[in-house]
Amino acid sequence: MQNMDIDIEDPRWAALDIEALCETAIGATLVHLCLPLDAEVSILACDDARIATLNAEFRAKPTPTNVLSWPSEERAAMRAGGLPHPPEPDPSGMIELGDIAISYDTCAAEARTAGKNIAHHVTHLVVHGTLHLLGYDHENEQDAALMEGLEVEILGKMGLDDPYRES
Repeated sequence: MQNMDIDIEDPRWAALDIEALCETAIGATLVHLCLPLDAEVSILACDDARIATLNAEFRAKPTPTNVLSWPSEERAAMRAGGLPHPPEPDPSGMIELGDIAISYDTCAAEARTAGKNIAHHVTHLVVHGTLHLLGYDHENEQDAALMEGLEVEILGKMGLDDPYRES
């Protein structure tokens, strides 16, 4: 990836090398979807307090969550289960995707509860967030099946287990 801006607000992320995890996950997502790697993404690696504030502000849900995404433009498909509109590069060839916030506390708790490697779980959530930036969602059954299928394929190519399969 050419242009990833990462703001690490919670120092616990440093031990995970969040920058490398994000670069790998975003790159794998773009490659899988045959999109250029010249993409611009901003990442906020924070804690539960910060993500709860963002969740309240943008989704009216004043609780922590694992990952939030803000696409730079609306790309959603016109029909349930359809493919989103691909991002258009600017004149320099760069595609602006948007912003992702991810909470250490929630990610660590989810990984611990599920008996998963935290780096693998975070990689999954960054792939998930990147797909949201690209217009995918899980608001209905058809869209969820499409998005989850892509997540499983992308993570599989990275050598990671299906995050939706019970261990």
